[in-house]
Parts: sequence; structure tokens; C-alpha cells
Amino acid sequence: MTDEHPLYDAVVIGAGAAGLNAALTLGRARRSVLVVDAGQQRNAPARSIHNYLGHEGIAPADFLDLARREISRFGVERVTASVIAAARETETRFGLMLDNGATVRARRLLLATGLVDELPDVPGVAERWARDVLHCPYCHGWEVRDQPIGVLATSAVGVEQALLWSQWSDEVTLLAHTGPPLDDTARARLNARSVRVVEGKVRALDVVDGRLAAALLADGRRVDLTQLVVAPRFTARVTGLDGLGLEVTNWEMFGQVAGSFVAANPQGATSVPGVFAAGNVTSVTETVIGSAAAGLRAAAGLNLDLITEDTQRAMTL
Repeated sequence: MTDEHPLYDAVVIGAGAAGLNAALTLGRARRSVLVVDAGQQRNAPARSIHNYLGHEGIAPADFLDLARREISRFGVERVTASVIAAARETETRFGLMLDNGATVRARRLLLATGLVDELPDVPGVAERWARDVLHCPYCHGWEVRDQPIGVLATSAVGVEQALLWSQWSDEVTLLAHTGPPLDDTARARLNARSVRVVEGKVRALDVVDGRLAAALLADGRRVDLTQLVVAPRFTARVTGLDGLGLEVTNWEMFGQVAGSFVAANPQGATSVPGVFAAGNVTSVTETVIGSAAAGLRAAAGLNLDLITEDTQRAMTL
């Protein structure tokens, strides 16, 4: 970040696939852009990115390094910092306070802050997250195919996850844990896909030689497995942005609140004029390639919004 742009056309908050692709798009549109990168990319613990044509299997860190080098070619600036406060200063200007002591201003904001995975409170789950504790079969299913997979039920979603993961393995076990009691229909569906059901609460995970080996039940039983599937609560990351007045909406799955997101239209415009959003902060189930595409769409919407404002200003001169 430099003093060359006391007022940026756009500040992009967040530097995952959505934020960096938005910055690339805006840089190529000849806009002055600053990316505020807190270094909290959601997929950082994962070994690789999948289902991204042309980047299949790339490590998240390598993907970010490539993306950062690409945006720099178009004059995009980047600062490693977090936003601690944000507010509208005038009708056409926002101010941001960063945790490095800097204040930056922009005509428009684009939020790509992602979400926070709130994991089940079982010892070992957080430590193994994105390694052998997983949630998305499209992200990891191929890599763990034919392995013994446990699904930790904490809600009705557990049944659906078990059915889904049975596409990748014939050794799927639903660990009833704290999920709701299974009715006859649920048991019939699970049986049709050869999913085993184990009643009882999981108290911890057993790790042997750095690898997940089993789920340990409260009654002393042991369920051997090499992968555990969980259903996190997906919460929009909006820390420090309260001053913008964003509309944060509950996300429901199977009749219960399973997360939250910032409401935005298909072009990324939020309910706050001048504030756009893209990626997992607006769509909790979005993958890396989808987030990158959303970043492009939101950047295009933001650029068009600036053009409309610039045109109106020019007409009044």
C-alpha cells in the first residue's frame, strides 16, 4: 500500500479466490484497487484444490502465490492487514481502519471475507480439519475413495451426508452422536446405500502415527475409520464491518439454521449502496472455482456502478 491513491476506486476486503479474481478484473478495468489481505484463507489447511479446471490438484498456497503475482501485473496493490472498523464517510466514499494503524478510503467496497467453519466440539476434530476431517465430497471424495469413512451426525444433515459420501466408498458409517433419532424412512434409505449406523456419542478421535485411525465412543467402543465427515456451521466473516450496516441472513438446511451469509444480488450488490460482495461470504456452499467466478461478476457490477456515477457527474459539469 502506498500514498499514491488517497482515494481508491475500490478496496477488496479478503484475498481468496473471490477477492483476488475481483481484484484482477478491476485492475484490468484500469481501476485503482487495494486488496486488504488478512491471511485467513479458509482452505489454507487443505492439501490441494480440486474441480478447478486448469488448476486441478494445485496446493492452496501455490494458487495464492500465482494469483498474487497476476494481480500485481495490473497495478493492484495489496496490504497484509485486517479491517477493524468500516463506515460510510460520504455518499460516495467509505473509510476503513486497519489493524496496522492505517486508514484507507475508497469509492466502493467489495467484500470477499469468506466464512468461518464452526466445527463440532469433539476433541481432535479441529486439529484434523481439512486433513482427514472433511465435509465436502466434491473437494475430497476422490482422494479418499474406497476408504472407511465415518459421518458424525450433529443434525438431520448427517443422514444426507452419509448417503452422499456412499457414492465414493462402500464403507460409510453414520455415527449417530448428537443427531436426531432415525425414523424408519431414514434407516431404510441408509440401508439401501449399505450405510452402517452406530449409535452412541463420540467422545474423541484416535490418531495413530499422525493419521486418523478411529472414533472413540463414550461407552468405550471403537469405530475404525480413516476419514471423518462433519457438518460445520458456516458463519459469514464480517468482523470489523458492523459500521456498514450489512444485511446478514440466516442460512437454513433441513429446517434448521446452519449458518449465515451476506445477502447480495447476482451482480454482487448488497443492500448497502456501494458495497459489493462475492464468494463464500454470500454463498456458503460455493467452491473455489465458483468463488472466483463470483468475484468476476461482482467486480463487473462494481465497475459498472462506478461508470454510472462517473457519467452522471460528467453530465453535470
